[in-house]
Amino acid sequence: MPAATLSRRQLWGLLALTLMWGVNWPMMKLSLQEMPPLYFRASTMCLGAAWLFLYVRGQGERMWPRRDEWATIAWLGLPNVLGWHTLSIFGVQALASGRAAILGFTMPIFTVLLGALFFSERITPRVRVAVTSAGIAIGLLLWHELQSLSGRPVGIAWMLGAALCWGLGTLMFRRATFTLSPMVVTVWMLLLGSVVVWVLAIVFEPAPDVTTFSGAMWVSLLYGVLINYGVAQLIWFGLARHLPPATSAMSVMAIPLVGTLSATFIVGEIPHWQDWLAIGFVMMAIASVLLPSPGRTAATSRT
Repeated sequence: MPAATLSRRQLWGLLALTLMWGVNWPMMKLSLQEMPPLYFRASTMCLGAAWLFLYVRGQGERMWPRRDEWATIAWLGLPNVLGWHTLSIFGVQALASGRAAILGFTMPIFTVLLGALFFSERITPRVRVAVTSAGIAIGLLLWHELQSLSGRPVGIAWMLGAALCWGLGTLMFRRATFTLSPMVVTVWMLLLGSVVVWVLAIVFEPAPDVTTFSGAMWVSLLYGVLINYGVAQLIWFGLARHLPPATSAMSVMAIPLVGTLSATFIVGEIPHWQDWLAIGFVMMAIASVLLPSPGRTAATSRT
């Protein structure tokens, strides 16, 4: 389906999705000012997945996996949920939220590289452009972090690890076979993953005192539960069946930009020139691997 045939409802849905996932980055940063990262992630993931479970079940979906599917769901949840969501929240804690978003969305490049290394997918000239562009973007951000006295280059390692996990999880998810819908599988990955994150939070972090939370903190928590893990997921899975590859690719590219811009208003982070250059190179990299080549009508992408 060409992009020109997108309905007005789909276009509004895509715009809402990009804004929701972009704004989520500084909202997470706001939450971490008053709540430890693992407790924040466990709370929003668990409640958001429960909300999704009730909604999807209400739509008539079959919710319970077969006995032989539980192991596959747990295996897929390691990179897609524990890897991505846990490492990325530590990355947001250590870095400016816009900078974390830029690094997190190097995921498509890792997907292509891992596909070539482990699944015999071909490295094309466009992939080489993508890898070079992503490398320049990472170098720009790392350079600024090392220059700054308050820099946290370890945060870059957290975010690159998160992007690597997301890329690996994407490849694994594409090759998995289920009798359940992708939405139901995602809900179970989030529910099972949240149990593990709760255990990690209880063991390694001091329990937060909810009586001291500010109004902004409660708003950011509700945003994580209802929007990031709720409405945005429903919009994405509703659009994924119909979005042309080029359109979904453009949505991916816009999320780091929205995250960087909104961070100025939400948490007062002022982007540096390295951030703007890095955004441009990451967008170039994502476009290289996700946008279809001229004359081709299909390409694979995932946000």
